[in-house]
Amino acid sequence: MAEKGRAAIFKGLGEPMEIKEYPVPDPEPGAILIKVSMANICGSDLHQWRGDIDLAAMRVPLPVILGHEMTGRVAKLGEGVSTDSAGQPLAVGDRVVYRYFYPCGRCKACLRGEDAACPMNARTLMSPAELPPHFTGAYADYYYLRPNHVVFKVPDDLTDNMVAPANCALSEVIYGLEKVGLSCGETVVIQGAGGLGINATAVAKEMGAGKVIVIDGISERLELAKAFGADELIDMREFKTPEERVKRVRELTGGWGADVVAELVGFPQVIPEGIRMLGNGGRYLEIGNISPGMTYEADPALLVARSKSIVGIVFYGRDTLKKALDFLSRTKGKYPFDKILSRSYPLEEINKAFEEQDKGLVSRSAIVP
Repeated sequence: MAEKGRAAIFKGLGEPMEIKEYPVPDPEPGAILIKVSMANICGSDLHQWRGDIDLAAMRVPLPVILGHEMTGRVAKLGEGVSTDSAGQPLAVGDRVVYRYFYPCGRCKACLRGEDAACPMNARTLMSPAELPPHFTGAYADYYYLRPNHVVFKVPDDLTDNMVAPANCALSEVIYGLEKVGLSCGETVVIQGAGGLGINATAVAKEMGAGKVIVIDGISERLELAKAFGADELIDMREFKTPEERVKRVRELTGGWGADVVAELVGFPQVIPEGIRMLGNGGRYLEIGNISPGMTYEADPALLVARSKSIVGIVFYGRDTLKKALDFLSRTKGKYPFDKILSRSYPLEEINKAFEEQDKGLVSRSAIVP
């Protein structure tokens, strides 16, 4: 009898995920079968589960397996795969991290070296769970890494807790801060101290930011931001209105405003506030809002008259994940990465995990198949 693996199947809004078994595939030439060891619940997964992102309207072929922020071990290597993307020998049992999207390599974006902007990235995120190879989402025993992937061996000194967010939250903020051209000595404001915001705080400090200001309204998150290098905290319970928060940023920057503001909370209503926090020539980094149809009122004159710009990113480059691993190895003794993940759940409790994270009972959780 063929070996089988479990997967949590998402059928649509309002329906609990169901654990189902599928045949474990043999990888085609160039592919890798991964045994998942940890899969985090990212904010975008919550958006899909809550219905903020209408998968049916986006023609995602339900049912699917959700999840993308993960790590695991090589279970099977397809023909022709003998090394990772850095040229290190790769064998069954090796711990790995990998990109969860697959650029086409042929469009205008890919040809100019910007494969993070490839339109195929979003289209390759999820496939129908009922069709082979089945395991195309993180909340399962296995993940099928297709040919033309990006994969790196995990250094022995890094734990699963540390590397599971590397292929999403950490890589996203590294790539984003590079794209907005963060320079040594500049001031950065982080809107939201969730998984993205905490990682962005440490990355900004390591990139040479002169001052990092973090905004949130939850004590535990603000305390964690401080541990990850935040120089100043703006507590939304104290500074309750956008006007008060903008004024506070101005005070903390000598009246000029921030050089970079990063939106990492996922609520479009904070965007006008963040743009007002920028000084002349400032750059606004938009990563958090991925739900179509959620809008905000904009005043273009605030951009034009003060030479401000907005940069939006949702994926990252081929080399970014390796930078994320190097970042973790270099700073593992400096920042408490083990505190980002607050709780883990077995695959059978995935519905409970989503419900408790959605209610704010845990800040960030993981599924351990």
